[in-house]
Amino acid sequence: MTLTELRYIVAVARERHFGRAAQSCFVSQPTLSIAIKKLEDELGVTLFERGGQEVSVTEIGERIIEQSQRVLEEAETVKRLAGEHQNELAGPLKLGVIFTISPYLLPKLIPALRILAPEMPLILEENYTARLAEMLKRGEVDAIIVADPFDEPGTVAVPLYDEEFVVATPKGHPWEKRDAVRSSDLASESVLLLSQGNCFRDHVLQACSEVASRQHQNNGLAASLQGSSLNTIRHMVASGMGVTVLPQTSVSAADEGLLSIIPFAAPVPQRRVLLVTRKQFFRKQAIHTLQQAVFRSGLNGVTMLEHEA
Repeated sequence: MTLTELRYIVAVARERHFGRAAQSCFVSQPTLSIAIKKLEDELGVTLFERGGQEVSVTEIGERIIEQSQRVLEEAETVKRLAGEHQNELAGPLKLGVIFTISPYLLPKLIPALRILAPEMPLILEENYTARLAEMLKRGEVDAIIVADPFDEPGTVAVPLYDEEFVVATPKGHPWEKRDAVRSSDLASESVLLLSQGNCFRDHVLQACSEVASRQHQNNGLAASLQGSSLNTIRHMVASGMGVTVLPQTSVSAADEGLLSIIPFAAPVPQRRVLLVTRKQFFRKQAIHTLQQAVFRSGLNGVTMLEHEA
């Protein structure tokens, strides 16, 4: 058994395809296939089920590949320990961010990170929480920024900030002159939500139980009043389709001509944003520096949690 063979099986599990896995490992497909068959023979188990357009991982294969990922990370740690001169802030960092955070955090995070770690560019991935969790587990990204709750074995989560929610209505809406809106008030409105799969949708439904109840009772309307992004929903609201709930960081000066932004009455719904990495990830200084860059990013309308780091 070699580290190269372990890299091959991790690549196949990631790509679900022998050809693409071989390309990602910069070897020919026969070379990769022969090495994996040799490893399977040595272990006495089948790691992959071949056939069809996509390769699937067997049950024992999943466990072996998870352990292989840990072994590969520990091997990287050995390299780091052997080279004390290595600079953890030199070289790219692979960062995943959920859709409802990335457009508002990244434009402020990247300039702050350029000051703290000019030799550490970001390789960015935007996706849903579930997909980012899987990528983190497989080592496809080094860290992810997601919203609480997040509980995955083998990970470490650091709180970054708390962010309040606000209500957005079209201009001229009767709520426009209110000082605040109660979450229960939303039950009388057509509330536009993100499509299923977005964790912010779940946060809104959890915080506003009346909206969740109405969505359940009227699935036809619920399906029609969904958007693929906060920006899409913002424009639907501006056109008069209904109202919505937005995270505070998504509100900008550009909304002033389109929307009325109204705070919630206490208790104000909010979400906690986390920075998550694998326990075995060896670039601890890089993660700490990324965390510090978030704290220095100057996000509006959030409560930074630097003291909890």
